[in-house]
Amino acid sequence: MSTPQPPSAPPPGCPAHRLYGPEAEADPMALYEKLRAEHGAVAPVLVHGDLPAWLVLGHRENLDVARTPSRFARDPRRWRDQQEGRVPADHPLSPMTAWQPVCHFVDGTDHERLRGAITESLERFDHRGIRRYVKRFADQLIDAFVQTGRGDLVADFAEPLPMLVMTQLVGAPESYGPQLVDAARDLIRGTETAVASNEFVTATLRELLARKRARPGRDFTSWMLEHHAALSDDEMVEHLRLVLIAAFETTANLIANTLRLVLTDERFRASLSGGHMTLPDALEQVLWNEPPLMTVLGRWATGDTDLGGVRIKAGDMLLLSPGAGNRDPEVRPDTAEAIQGNRSHLAFSSGPHECPGQDIGRAIADTGVDTLLARLPDLELAVPVGELEWVSSLMTRHVVALPVRFTPRGVAVTGSTPAPVRPAPAGPVTPARPVSRPSWWRRLLGRA
Repeated sequence: MSTPQPPSAPPPGCPAHRLYGPEAEADPMALYEKLRAEHGAVAPVLVHGDLPAWLVLGHRENLDVARTPSRFARDPRRWRDQQEGRVPADHPLSPMTAWQPVCHFVDGTDHERLRGAITESLERFDHRGIRRYVKRFADQLIDAFVQTGRGDLVADFAEPLPMLVMTQLVGAPESYGPQLVDAARDLIRGTETAVASNEFVTATLRELLARKRARPGRDFTSWMLEHHAALSDDEMVEHLRLVLIAAFETTANLIANTLRLVLTDERFRASLSGGHMTLPDALEQVLWNEPPLMTVLGRWATGDTDLGGVRIKAGDMLLLSPGAGNRDPEVRPDTAEAIQGNRSHLAFSSGPHECPGQDIGRAIADTGVDTLLARLPDLELAVPVGELEWVSSLMTRHVVALPVRFTPRGVAVTGSTPAPVRPAPAGPVTPARPVSRPSWWRRLLGRA
């Protein structure tokens, strides 16, 4: 009796394996566990356009892929489907899979040169200064709704705070921000307008680069420009884009997920308020249970190889899954058990492409959440837990809104401006030259 051979590619057109669409996005965690039960540590899946890929579910296997670029490269030009013309230019994943001169798409010496420019520029920041920025902007955001006794902690706080801080760190004027939050979300979701959103972000960053060449400052963009790696204009724009988009999406999700747990999990809140768990420990627990990115694109096999008992062929796409890997029964037999002081989760990946800005993300989330809870200690959810709504995509899953109520209070002594008015969503964004206008966060974050 012959032994069945493992599949070399996902079965074409099988809806059960799709990672996109309403059914797959309704409950990604449940889908991951279903795939784990059926296939083990590595499962055949389909991405947009029913293109085949492998989803890496095991914790050990995720680390194996992330730490061995000789077997699993970051260069998407190795993608066999793309080489053979099955990936159109307007494919929803193109902003994430079309090769660009950026550190996360290269390996070896090219990666060391580009990543070195990022890490060494980030290291020039004084983290105490970053926390001062976070405290200042967090207070201003809270001031916009603190007197009303009600707010939405996603739209009014978790989403705008990281972009406020990061635009400051890259040296961008506030006038650049009105559409960056919407464009960033749209790009990450891989919607039909993701390509247009990507073009808007790129055009905006090219304008920033021109400004900084003419008038450098003490900011990330200026330090990247003067770095000895001598990045080209294209390399500069793509790395600014990478830093802004990655920091926004991951940090906004981390803040929202932490606040949701505070509002809905009595044990979590009691441990935090009672001093049994520090806020940094609480953030790590959230990073284990609900990492900001559920799935990470992507790796491409450099040759035929085995992973988790599955035969992978050269040019196959692999998707890393922090969401599934962090719940691997081999490392977490009981996911209900708290994990304190353990940073071996996959939220920031591992290996040579591990997130270089994770400490800044932690600082923004830690200081932001601490400021909010200190000023509004009696926060409570304003709707039943069952009414909370979620938005999911191939890469992320986040709560749409966190409506809260609390005792109305006066504004802080921060020099905050009057409550801003947030514009209504305007659909796909189009590239446009930023122009002088009132403070963007005033208009973006306020209440009508």
